[in-house]
Amino acid sequence: MTTPDDLTQVDLVIARARKAQLAFEAHGSQARYDQAAQAVGWAIMEPARNHSLAELSVQTTGLGNVADKITKNHRKTLGLLRDIADAKTFGVVLDDASTGITEIARPIGIVGAVVPSTNPAATPANNIINALKGGNAIVLSPSPKGIPACALLLGYIYDEFDKLGLDHDLVQMVPAPGSKAKTQRMLETTDLVIVTGSQDNVRRAYTCGTPAIGVGAGNVTVIVDETADLAGAASKITASKTFDNATSCSSENALVVVDAIYDAFISAMAAEGGCLVRDEAPIIAKLWPNGHLNRAVIAQDADVMLEALNMADSVPQGTKFLAVETLGIGPDHPLSGEKLSRIVALYRAKDFADAKAITSRILSHQGAGHSVGLHSTLDARALELGREVPTCRVIVNQAHCFATGGAFNNGLPFSLSMGCGSWGGNSIDGNLNWTHFIQTTKIAREIPAHEPAVEDIFAEYWAAAGK
Repeated sequence: MTTPDDLTQVDLVIARARKAQLAFEAHGSQARYDQAAQAVGWAIMEPARNHSLAELSVQTTGLGNVADKITKNHRKTLGLLRDIADAKTFGVVLDDASTGITEIARPIGIVGAVVPSTNPAATPANNIINALKGGNAIVLSPSPKGIPACALLLGYIYDEFDKLGLDHDLVQMVPAPGSKAKTQRMLETTDLVIVTGSQDNVRRAYTCGTPAIGVGAGNVTVIVDETADLAGAASKITASKTFDNATSCSSENALVVVDAIYDAFISAMAAEGGCLVRDEAPIIAKLWPNGHLNRAVIAQDADVMLEALNMADSVPQGTKFLAVETLGIGPDHPLSGEKLSRIVALYRAKDFADAKAITSRILSHQGAGHSVGLHSTLDARALELGREVPTCRVIVNQAHCFATGGAFNNGLPFSLSMGCGSWGGNSIDGNLNWTHFIQTTKIAREIPAHEPAVEDIFAEYWAAAGK
């Protein structure tokens, strides 16, 4: 039960953050902000620390695996540091004589960030780096199981801060043990709220009265069409689906394969360790006992998952994930939603038009706005998906979970939080990045007037419709 003293503790954290942020800004410079961000980057990327964080994350949450956590902590942080290296977040960032506008970058203040147990080190580090790059302080509210990893990360950050004389209070977390009341207090008393994780937390953020950025649910659907490189598609899908035991919101949850190459793709998938399951009933019964996802199955290594499903002796040796054939979509068909496991729903489409329709139905049920994948040699089909399907990203011929949150071989910003636009009930439609952690003041000066004649504005309209 939360007491008044618990909320007072949160208030004290916010007060210390406020004092530290004001001093950080008062004595700020681009170099200072950059150094602070780099300090956090090294705190998580230093190999021994990275290994310790990954081990503790898996040990305390029971989700994912250590090797992939290490890769994620390294890759996501390195990519983010690359993205922000030349970004201007202090002082004058734009001075345009033609418009008379000068823009000055300003911190937002205190960022409050709610972070999930699926990435208890990588996501906090990402948010902290972006916040400090913009001259802000940040207060984290980790999930209960993510508290140990978050606390360890903060300890490593403080060690780096001491080298630079930076105030520890720039980066804090809600005092443990966590609670909804403490998190709510943080949401209501910070200056910007960033929420990655449960949709309940996202809804609370958007109604807390503080400007908020929440991200939508994942339920990635990937189309494989008749022109695809089937071996390449199967390899990429397998690498993505199995990475960190499918903890990523960008992990494939449904495959929609056109009829013309369906059997050939199943063979290519099998060669990569994907096992076809034709009877969905036993999987549903084991994955959702009592209507809730089975913790013995979700985000587990393949052998552990198969044992929990009682399938260890009925699948080929070397099976890495299960592809379960299904037709149903919607609340009464749980396979059509997010599964957080090495299990993917498999749909057979008559042709690309049918695949597109199936994908839209899946996303309308869950995951609208997040992203879809396409394995095809026809770029026009990617444009079709971008125009017609409720999604903010179309990932073409890539391993989805490595690509959606930014990659060294695509142009998306590195991030662990993907905005889903109005389809997902979000205020942003892009990857959360440093631009969301600053605001600007505009200075407007008088310039020569540029007032068009009414005839210039309406000439084409009058020609078409008359006056």
